[in-house]
Amino acid sequence: MALRMNVQARLDHRFAATYNRFMAAAERRWAYESRGQLLSGLTGRVLEVGAGTGVNIPHYKNADHVVLVEPWPAMRSQLHQKVARDARVATTVVDAVVEDLPFPGASFDAVVCTFVLCSVEDSYAALAEIQRVLRPGGTLAFLEHVRGGWLASRVQDLLTPVIRRFAAGCHPNRDTEGDIERAGFTVLQSETLKPLPVVPWFAPFVKGAASPADHP
Repeated sequence: MALRMNVQARLDHRFAATYNRFMAAAERRWAYESRGQLLSGLTGRVLEVGAGTGVNIPHYKNADHVVLVEPWPAMRSQLHQKVARDARVATTVVDAVVEDLPFPGASFDAVVCTFVLCSVEDSYAALAEIQRVLRPGGTLAFLEHVRGGWLASRVQDLLTPVIRRFAAGCHPNRDTEGDIERAGFTVLQSETLKPLPVVPWFAPFVKGAASPADHP
């Protein structure tokens, strides 16, 4: 068991170290622009969960204060460097997991999830915490890769056990937008993205905004 945990820790560390290179082509082709469209208009207090290496930081232009939550030390060290270099607004980095956020209820105007809900162990626990810290009428902004159509979803199901091991727990076969709705959010806008070349275990993607259903 200890050997297995050590091997997984090394795999996770390698994933963190190579994440930016792995995503570089997608960022150039479409993801950077999609992030900007999703995030540049957010205002007030903004929480980003699973902030990773900080690729979203340049897109926060109108927020009063951005809090970046990241539990992995290997990611968080890169995050601090990115904040020092590229942050345009007041920004704080916090060591925490999305399933147990150390913030009072209703303390954020917006919560951001980009390529993170696929990796949490319990997406409903994560979404419950997000709903708790959002103010009434607040916004959940999301950009996630999600379960594909009939054939793509079969490929995703087959590959998920391997991808989870080598990509930090990623579940490419999750119906994340459906999970958001089932967790008590109303999806206000949603766009499905299928950037070329389509990679069946990582596409399609969904970009959108949701609000707690009790506070549309």
